[in-house]
Amino acid sequence: MTAPAIFLGHGSPMNAIERNAHTEAWSAIGREHDRPKAILAISAHWYVRGTAVTAMRNPPTIHDFGGFPAALHAVEYPAPGDPALAARVQSLLAPLDVRMDDEWGLDHGTWSVLCHVYPQADVPIVQLAIDGTRPPQFHYELGRRLAALRDEGIMLVGSGNVVHNLRVVRWGDGAAAYPWALQFNEAVRDFLSRREHAPLVDYHLLGEPAAMSVPTPDHYLPMLYIAGAQRDEDEMSVVTDGIDLASVSMLSFRYDRKP
Repeated sequence: MTAPAIFLGHGSPMNAIERNAHTEAWSAIGREHDRPKAILAISAHWYVRGTAVTAMRNPPTIHDFGGFPAALHAVEYPAPGDPALAARVQSLLAPLDVRMDDEWGLDHGTWSVLCHVYPQADVPIVQLAIDGTRPPQFHYELGRRLAALRDEGIMLVGSGNVVHNLRVVRWGDGAAAYPWALQFNEAVRDFLSRREHAPLVDYHLLGEPAAMSVPTPDHYLPMLYIAGAQRDEDEMSVVTDGIDLASVSMLSFRYDRKP
């Protein structure tokens, strides 16, 4: 089985305990498709210096946020780890120095979406850290190298947001999206659909919409890993889309091998 590569626009941590069109779309992934052997997750919220993979057998659920209801802080996602997969990632990325980590765990970028995809927490998960000192091309190339895992039944999951500017969010249901957010989101979706990845890597060349949509690269880079993992024989499908809070894109997409 060739496993898919999926990018999930995770949005607010509250999506972990809410039901809406986006969470229903994520849930459908687990109901409608073959279960992978394991998952390699790339989350916007493990953004550090250097590259690392979680290597413990029982990664803890990390509640890396504040100011949310107690019900959200009470969520546990006890998916097992996979030290053998961590070692395989280390091997695939050699000679890059990949640290085997036994301290991090699963942050909310990973569990807030996967709790809908696999609510039983029964698929092993390894997280890959994003090296914040590296340029976008580096992350795209890592995605290309990690694509080999798909042939081994390992699902690749990137979790972030194509548009993520919390400084200008508009609270309340139905808040109108900023024009620049819509413009950048549509541009990214269009480039993805046409397999034009160079403009995604050099997104800063897209002007003010890019500068406003990606004020920091942490939430954008997971998408580049998944774009890099696309194969020639893949077809792309959009899982869900839309702009929440006026400045947070919920665009989620997947690559599957054509039948």
